[in-house]
Amino acid sequence: MDMFIDGAWVPSASGATQPVTDPRRGVAFDAVPQGNAQDADRAIRSAAAAFETWRKVPMVERVRIQKACAQAMRDNATAVGAALNRELGRPLPACIAEIARSADLLDIYAEEGLRLQATMSLAAAPGEKTIVTRDPVGVVVAITPFNYPITLLMFKLGAALIAGCTVVAKPAADTPTSTLLLAELFHQAGLPKGCFNVVTGAGRGIGDALINHPVPRKIAFTGGTAAGKAIAAAATGTMKRVTLELGGQSACIVCADADLEKATDAITRHGFANSGQFCYRVNRVYVDRTVYDAFLDRLVAKVGRYTLAPAGGDGDLGPLVNEKIYSNSEVQTEDARAKGARILLGGKRVTGPGFDDGFYFPPTIIADATHEMLILTEETFGPVLGVCPVDSPFEGLAHANNNRYGLAGFVFARDLALGLTLCEGFEAGSIWLNDIQRSSHYVPFGGMKESGLGREKGRYGVESYLEYKTMYLSYEVPT
Repeated sequence: MDMFIDGAWVPSASGATQPVTDPRRGVAFDAVPQGNAQDADRAIRSAAAAFETWRKVPMVERVRIQKACAQAMRDNATAVGAALNRELGRPLPACIAEIARSADLLDIYAEEGLRLQATMSLAAAPGEKTIVTRDPVGVVVAITPFNYPITLLMFKLGAALIAGCTVVAKPAADTPTSTLLLAELFHQAGLPKGCFNVVTGAGRGIGDALINHPVPRKIAFTGGTAAGKAIAAAATGTMKRVTLELGGQSACIVCADADLEKATDAITRHGFANSGQFCYRVNRVYVDRTVYDAFLDRLVAKVGRYTLAPAGGDGDLGPLVNEKIYSNSEVQTEDARAKGARILLGGKRVTGPGFDDGFYFPPTIIADATHEMLILTEETFGPVLGVCPVDSPFEGLAHANNNRYGLAGFVFARDLALGLTLCEGFEAGSIWLNDIQRSSHYVPFGGMKESGLGREKGRYGVESYLEYKTMYLSYEVPT
């Protein structure tokens, strides 16, 4: 596949390409351009030209086009989902579900666009009016990771387009094909050329060219904390806005009175979805010592039912996307084992027919984890869960907050006063009490501390692509 720039498929200026690999088989099935600074400039210039027209399109027309794009996603969910399945290795039904859920977010952003308003102060003197309105920021660079490439792109693209901005997207090197397919679908659905461009490439070369280019006014990034810090520092050179959704090491507190069936159901579902490859998953669990053994018994039984999907076969979970991501799970598990933890489930790479060519790590539960271990202090981004006994929920809260990340937190307690007190005490952007649902499209999503800057989703996401403008009007009052 080529890059998608200015409504057309184009190769890289250098002609260089890079492979796209099926993580289940370890073999390349396609290639995309290895973009460079010249490609970045071409895409940005296209977006800048389109911005001058798109920003003037009436909101009702932007809404119509965005809703048409959302419907195109639903109509082609199987095809785009199949591309995602091949490049990511996640089971196909979950890939198709990602496309459909992402289309819903596009619709919600469109509806939020209809609610945007300017204001006029009533306190002005005769012959004067003061209007506060909002203009689109401008060209946006959207840089997305491999784990939920369509959802996390829609966090940015849907908000930017409805605000009147245009976008240059750079998907992860592991998962570019689904994003490229989407760009063509949106163009066919009526999105004008240049509003949504996609460049591809691995390494910092094209990323640096996009971030340091003088034209874009905002960088929207989801990915690792180290990369996010580098982007934030570089963006200051041209005073670009940034929205950064970064790493997480999200903690769960299970109180003595918790409903253990409900808690273990939720933690099993949320901790191992997408083979643990997402930022706000449960990474570590602090369990009141009085229910510790009963909690572990239930958790092991439920997580143990998950199956891995080999190449050409079915199962609940796919492989990890590449060797770098895989190594986190292996290193953290061996670190815990060496420091005295009990590995109750999993813990070793899965091999054999259908598994040898992919990075398959089984769902793993580490009991008796301590804060000398990586599993309780560093992001895993894999199917490994650390469990630590505590003498009180507030000891668990202290451990939860004593961490550089602050993306999400989870509490299970029948005592509502206790549960709410713990939620209020969490230093995190989103907290769940007594269940773990998917993050809502209507409310803000983002993190505190080193988990990022800014918020996405709902009206909060749209507003982050708008600049306030104050206009002072004067006129002669007829007498």
